[in-house]
Amino acid sequence: MPCWIGAVILPLSGLLLSLPARADVKARSCGEVRQAYGAKGFSLADIPYQEIAGEHLRICPQEYTCCTTEMEDKLSQQSKLEFENLVEETSHFVRTTFVSRHKKFDEFFRELLENAEKSLNDMFVRTYGMLYMQNSEVFQDLFTELKRYYTGGNVNLEEMLNDFWARLLERMFQLINPQYHFSEDYLECVSKYTDQLKPFGDVPRKLKIQVTRAFIAARTFVQGLTVGREVANRVSKVSPTPGCIRALMKMLYCPYCRGLPTVRPCNNYCLNVMKGCLANQADLDTEWNLFIDAMLLVAERLEGPFNIESVMDPIDVKISEAIMNMQENSMQVSAKVFQGCGQPKPAPALRSARSAPENFNTRFRPYNPEERPTTAAGTSLDRLVTDIKEKLKLSKKVWSTLPYTICKDESVTAGTSNDEECWNGHSKARYLPEIMNDGLTNQINNPEVDVDITRPDTFIRQQIMALRVMTNKLKNAYNGNDVNFQDTTFMSLLQTPVPPPNHQKKNVLKIAHSDKAGPESLFYHVGTEVFNKLLLKSQVPLLQNGKHPRLRGYWGALFEAICKGANIIP
Repeated sequence: MPCWIGAVILPLSGLLLSLPARADVKARSCGEVRQAYGAKGFSLADIPYQEIAGEHLRICPQEYTCCTTEMEDKLSQQSKLEFENLVEETSHFVRTTFVSRHKKFDEFFRELLENAEKSLNDMFVRTYGMLYMQNSEVFQDLFTELKRYYTGGNVNLEEMLNDFWARLLERMFQLINPQYHFSEDYLECVSKYTDQLKPFGDVPRKLKIQVTRAFIAARTFVQGLTVGREVANRVSKVSPTPGCIRALMKMLYCPYCRGLPTVRPCNNYCLNVMKGCLANQADLDTEWNLFIDAMLLVAERLEGPFNIESVMDPIDVKISEAIMNMQENSMQVSAKVFQGCGQPKPAPALRSARSAPENFNTRFRPYNPEERPTTAAGTSLDRLVTDIKEKLKLSKKVWSTLPYTICKDESVTAGTSNDEECWNGHSKARYLPEIMNDGLTNQINNPEVDVDITRPDTFIRQQIMALRVMTNKLKNAYNGNDVNFQDTTFMSLLQTPVPPPNHQKKNVLKIAHSDKAGPESLFYHVGTEVFNKLLLKSQVPLLQNGKHPRLRGYWGALFEAICKGANIIP
């Protein structure tokens, strides 16, 4: 054999023998990865047919890989989107609970008020005729104020009800004494005798207790549903940190880069990634659970003797009863008023002669219960409350259990029973690290997600604050107390990002930035914003900390102390 032929054959044979020794041709194929990658909607132009060297990878293991740099970037973005969708889907139950139940309760309460007003109007027109129609604005104003209170208006229920009975007494007093002329000053004197004379019997006292307790509970409960709805909607829209996105990519799509697209993450591996990514959400859980407990307490009030349905449904009958009491005691009431306010002037003869038969001799006729129209508002309050209580109980611990709910999804992990044939972040094998506890501070040693435990998420802390404020209102409502915060202003402050350290405004007291973590620091900054706005309104000149060191943090600390005194923060 010529020597040149041997020189060619020997290297070729050596090359052929070396191929099986370097790798299995089938194992190096990226066929399965190409199929899975294409199924995600990505272009196959990004992906090689066979594994390539992985030195270019920034997240996945830098070994032989099916991923290019472009693929890793696209799959990293895909993992972020899938995570955001997973959180939204997993929290769907709690979000829809608050959205749908708020709508139902709000519709029910509004319809109840409308029906109660219509019932009173229909009944009084039939019972009292023109006498009612000529004075109907007194009753219309009553319902207007009740609706305004329910929708968040700054209405003092007790004062409003006192004013209603005083106005009704003025009108009734003129009707039962048509032979006299009463000046505005005289009628004001008459109204001062409302409490002393009790012309309407015990109805005003009882109705005041019933209405105030019922409306405080109803309004606060609906406000609680509103806050729960807003918090759930906001918290479910997560913005993963760069460290979280890296961990998600490594867990969900690094198996693609290793040629293992069908291998799912180990369950415990998934839990550590999710606990790191949702650490701040888990910190919401304690305040959320207290909020749910307070909602359940007020729900009891909606079922009790002072529930709004049992108060509003017969309110027309109760007011009619009070009017009849006034009629029966008209002589005694008039005598005592004349004694205290003086003898009124006689009315002109023409008016007195015309008015007396119409008003005094005819008198009011008692109501007939059969004349009362039905005031059913479609759905009974009992059924609504029973339903919402069940849903509220199911929503407890929803934020701390998010990682477990996500990781038990068969489309996400290999499950708890398959802990050997799963992706552990490096290869298909058992995941060995321990599972982290819940919450931000417990992620200090999280092996999968780089979490800065010294920087709590300000947005989540704002939601914690909103829940604390609402929980305080609910507890007061349960005890029959009306805590009337300026909701819009306060909530807008809670939703405003904390200003940076160098934040300055003209005519604003410059407060040093606090690095203190936790909810109290948010009160510090909220306090700063509140008093800054007050200073702007009062045109106080700009004060610099350098010239006034004792003013550092004064307003924030004061606001925090006030809130602690009000049991808003511990």
